[in-house]
Amino acid sequence: MSLKVRAILVVCVGIVLGLSLSVGGGMIGSSHSPDNEELAWEQARLFAEVLERVKRDYVEPVGDAELLESAIRGMVSDLDAHSEYLDASEYRDIRVSTTGSYTGIGIEVDEVDGALLVVTPIAGSPAASSGIKSGDQIIAVDSISIEASSLQQTIARLRGHAGSKVNVTVLRDDIAIDHEMRRQIIRVASVHKELLGPSIGYVRVSQFSESTARELGRAIDGLQEASDGMLDGLVLDLRNNPGGVLDAAVDVSDLFLDSGVIVSADGRSFDSQFTRAAHRGDVLDGAAMVVLVNQGSASASEIVAGALQDHNRALVVGTATFGKGLVQTVMPLSKGRAIKLTTSRYYTPSGDSIHEVGIAPDVLVDDTPGFPDLTLSGVLDREDDAQLAEGIQHLQPRAVMHSNAQ
Repeated sequence: MSLKVRAILVVCVGIVLGLSLSVGGGMIGSSHSPDNEELAWEQARLFAEVLERVKRDYVEPVGDAELLESAIRGMVSDLDAHSEYLDASEYRDIRVSTTGSYTGIGIEVDEVDGALLVVTPIAGSPAASSGIKSGDQIIAVDSISIEASSLQQTIARLRGHAGSKVNVTVLRDDIAIDHEMRRQIIRVASVHKELLGPSIGYVRVSQFSESTARELGRAIDGLQEASDGMLDGLVLDLRNNPGGVLDAAVDVSDLFLDSGVIVSADGRSFDSQFTRAAHRGDVLDGAAMVVLVNQGSASASEIVAGALQDHNRALVVGTATFGKGLVQTVMPLSKGRAIKLTTSRYYTPSGDSIHEVGIAPDVLVDDTPGFPDLTLSGVLDREDDAQLAEGIQHLQPRAVMHSNAQ
């Protein structure tokens, strides 16, 4: 065994024993301690054996740093489809995606039952313009077949320099379809507003970032100013919204609620157990609301829809949502690196977990092909977009119900 591998073995044993003591706490000196120590040595020996064999016999030379980083990636990504190790570049990307913009094709993906599925293309993105749809299965990028377990590698392939070409092959109804597009700067935070009538407003939220609630508040102020007073009703369109920052979903929900729980979460650590509640102040002063959702509404979108539905604040119209009820926390590490770790399950105000279930609409209306228009600048079609038409119908006959919160 080489000196480097011996050194790594010692480090691994120290880490494993240190973790065992920190997690076990009062286990020090117990009858189980020798067994734990022997297990730590055995697992560290196995790791060192594999490391040495790979370094010695793999067809191409591989450095220690590369092997150890791969081991770390495997350790984290094997936990679930959403946890991952982030190197410095990847960490920068994820910070940018929640606060500003990034370069890519604008697509949200998830691993479901061994397949890499499109949750939704982001509004106005190359993916949306090319015709990629929620539910498509990605099977290749630039003719290179992918595995569902390699989520981060797939994202890396999809990203690149603005203006560069990429070909994405998806499987839809057992038919492989190629989509060639050019990468562009994807704007993460975006809200579109429009007046549907003298006092009926429409806002579409394409994704949740740190500025979403602020943008949405400004959009509603603009609609009220344009209608010369308070709105009588509002359509909040969350269709094909893949989610984003949890706190943004809480802040958006809080815009329309005077009190009550918005979302709660339960995990193993103290920080992963929390409850977020609404503060007094409804920007619509109790005016009627409809929330539009579909299969592409996920994560933060489901938090908003679930909170407004459970508090009877809005009527949810559309189809069942995607069903992602897990919270990921990004934890910074040394030298600009980080891990994104699933730390909690979140629950709607009624106490339900929607993971792999989704939120059921109050009024079921199937998607109409071609709607919603995924470009935020697109013109709304109040007749052919069946879900939107249903939402408007529920708003028109209803009078304003002012808040009676104490």
